[in-house]
Amino acid sequence: MIDGWTAAQVKAAEQPHLDAGEPLMHRASAGLAREVERLLRDAGRWPAPVVLVVGSGSNGGDALFAGALLAEAGCAVTVVPTGSRLHEEALAAARASGAVVDDAARWSTVGEAGVRLRETGAAVLLDGVLGTGTSACPALRGRARDVVAALLPWVTAPTAPTAHAAATAHAAATAHTGPLVVAVDVPSGIGPDDGAVPDPTVLPATLTVTFGAHKAGLLIEPAAGLAGEVVLVDIGLLPDLAAVPPAVSVPDRAS
Repeated sequence: MIDGWTAAQVKAAEQPHLDAGEPLMHRASAGLAREVERLLRDAGRWPAPVVLVVGSGSNGGDALFAGALLAEAGCAVTVVPTGSRLHEEALAAARASGAVVDDAARWSTVGEAGVRLRETGAAVLLDGVLGTGTSACPALRGRARDVVAALLPWVTAPTAPTAHAAATAHAAATAHTGPLVVAVDVPSGIGPDDGAVPDPTVLPATLTVTFGAHKAGLLIEPAAGLAGEVVLVDIGLLPDLAAVPPAVSVPDRAS
């Protein structure tokens, strides 16, 4: 069985580690970078250009620190900010490693997004717009929604399998004709606790790299169908959560 916990349960487990000064974000981003590398190697495209679609919160920080590591490894990294501010330390690390910050306005219509995808040669879109600390309604709004809506036609082309159809991320990586989508912790726009998808403007992921513990929403439809392969990066929370009843438990399809 795979257990899933709510955002509040995971946050409570994180807090003592954060209070102790443990580098949880760096652990998460290092695991995220490893999984992106694995996906690209499976596709025979390592190193390759990566586009980070980044929001204002910690989720964006995870994506930016991972982008810094990918840039250091030889990937051309482009940052598309969808929030009014970005995680300052993570942004500085990404810039120092060679990442380029683009204007989100250039990614806000379908035509412009297609041009930018071709110009960057993006093999992977890293969805770091929203994480588990969203409002009661997780639907994207404003510039973030505009950018994701503009990207959707390019990652759901009829000739490419979506996260719904691909049995594994490896199968998607070897067959996909557009950029692969890697969701950071959860696909942006899904309910992390209940799996709700209040607005269909969500990038369907080939791979979701989640941190600390499986989020309950990743195991519940309809969100589960947008998560693709879900890989858990252990950042040190599992012993704490072992004493906490999970919100949901589902059969492990890989077993």
